[in-house]
Amino acid sequence: MAEKIKIRLVRSTIGRKPYQRKTAKALGLGKINSIVEKEVNPAILGMVRAIEHLVEVEEIK
Repeated sequence: MAEKIKIRLVRSTIGRKPYQRKTAKALGLGKINSIVEKEVNPAILGMVRAIEHLVEVEEIK
């Protein structure tokens, strides 16, 4: 079974750089407190790393 992570947008993308806005949108995060579950892979981890100051990440077992 693949590992999953829960990603929650806790800070707004207003005033952020365009690549950070696009990254949040690509992850499926639109509004503050929106939550998505993604399988762990290098692409997703890289996207989370780019906006780590805007999100909270939690492992799902």
